[in-house]
Amino acid sequence: MINLKPIGFFHTDYTSENKPPRQGRLMPQSKGIILLDKKYIKALRDLDKFEYIYVLFYFNKVTDWESIVKPPRSNHTHGLFATRTPRRPNPIGLTLIKLDKIVENKLFVSGVDAYDQTPVLDIKPFLPDLDFVETAKNRKAEKDLRVE
Repeated sequence: MINLKPIGFFHTDYTSENKPPRQGRLMPQSKGIILLDKKYIKALRDLDKFEYIYVLFYFNKVTDWESIVKPPRSNHTHGLFATRTPRRPNPIGLTLIKLDKIVENKLFVSGVDAYDQTPVLDIKPFLPDLDFVETAKNRKAEKDLRVE
């Protein structure tokens, strides 16, 4: 048994009627706030030194999943794990967003792609030297398959 508890929640303008972008980086002007439980204020120390952060969150609106999916901009179907669909066996999301500022337990962010009230599970800094790997194979797959 794995027991995860939210450390906070996204606050955005996105609802079931006003859906978030499929990838936040494609809409950098989209804004939101991550409101953390106040007990995590000390844990935010030095996070403001980073411009981009990874946020792990729970796709709380997902109810099912399929093994084979077709991403919105692809002409092909793919195995679930070769895509970024939210419809997963364990609906955990990962997003890279811009950290604009921190005020107490509020993280003001840009490039948001989460619904309002989406539970946040963890936050990690983006470290370009460790998190970016340029390979011809990945570039070719991304171009050929349009996996987004």
